[in-house]
Amino acid sequence: MARLGVDFGTSNTAAGLVQAGHPRVLPLEPGAQTLPTAVFIDFAARRYVYGTDAARAMMDGQEGRFLRGLKSILGTPLAREPRMFLNERLTLIEVIARFLAEIRTRAERLSGERFDRALSGRPVHFHSASAERDAQACTDLHDAYLMAGFSEVCFLPEPEAAALAVAGQGRMLIVDIGGGTSDFTLCDRRGTTTRMLASRGLRIGGTDFDRVLSLDHAMPLLGYEAQIGAELGEASHSAPRALFHDLASWEKIAFVYDPATLREVRRWVRLAEQPRLFERLAEVLESHLGHDVAYAVEAGKIAANGAAAGRIALDIVERGLGADLGNAAMQAALAGFADEIATCAMQTVRDAGVGPDSVDQVVFVGGSSLMGVIRAALARVLPGAEQQDSEVFTAVVHGLALASEDQ
Repeated sequence: MARLGVDFGTSNTAAGLVQAGHPRVLPLEPGAQTLPTAVFIDFAARRYVYGTDAARAMMDGQEGRFLRGLKSILGTPLAREPRMFLNERLTLIEVIARFLAEIRTRAERLSGERFDRALSGRPVHFHSASAERDAQACTDLHDAYLMAGFSEVCFLPEPEAAALAVAGQGRMLIVDIGGGTSDFTLCDRRGTTTRMLASRGLRIGGTDFDRVLSLDHAMPLLGYEAQIGAELGEASHSAPRALFHDLASWEKIAFVYDPATLREVRRWVRLAEQPRLFERLAEVLESHLGHDVAYAVEAGKIAANGAAAGRIALDIVERGLGADLGNAAMQAALAGFADEIATCAMQTVRDAGVGPDSVDQVVFVGGSSLMGVIRAALARVLPGAEQQDSEVFTAVVHGLALASEDQ
């Protein structure tokens, strides 16, 4: 049986194989080369919906549970915590397995092949700050593939897969900034031969950018850091931060909707100096609008990256509600992340035992590599390297397809 290359991403997933000697990315959705890594559990129809259809069901207000950013929970206690979904007690690993089984089914239908084996991309590190969580995340994803019906799965670091597919010659630093991680591979390309020199990874990605921008610009409109009075006396304190941090984190939004939390927020309305802020928060919780807010932040980020200013439009919460997001303010908010990414990139070069002046090209892949603040940070530390774009969303799966043919 053929081996399927799968780029299971935090935000998007792609699948590919080699046919007639060339890598082919399978259109997992009509007219698209990637499928949003999103699951909607439809309570009325009692079924699972995937990709763009899942996001549309959530946006349309259908009754159910929307899950996005599931890759980020790998290696954490959330991954193996049983929960009730449609009267089934499942872990999130089993939900990921159902998503991967859908990828396999669609790939088989589109290719006419049967796939018993998978070559999956993986970040260099799922968790760069914890070796234990990093190893557990790989185990979790391995188990999910087996639950999805694959008898065998092997893993290839995502920037190394991309290095096999990108065009160019000489010494290249592959910079893969995805939804959840940033990964780097330094390689030498001579003719058709690619030699990997060093790889590193960092648990920073586009969802972290969204979280910070949400906390800075969207969550204050819902009461973040606003004052709540005491039940007795004149003392006051800031609203507890944990709820807002969960609402700003893609992978945690689905789990904030519980009656106890809503009751607590309604208590804040009664005690707040600015009750309208918490009334909006109560509306977000009651109407399950957390993902709508997150999509608005993401859209504002994309707009501000391409122009002097964007806007986080929250009309779904309250007509006319929103926050302007200037490019300068966005770059300032993300500067710390950009510096960490540039530092890790330079460490990758040092790991290879070569100097930064030897790097001919910096090749960007991954959707979040499009952020100007990231490119500027890499230009500062590697001023002599030419910056190049590869196929931002599909370079990894192209490389996985090529590598799957060789294994």
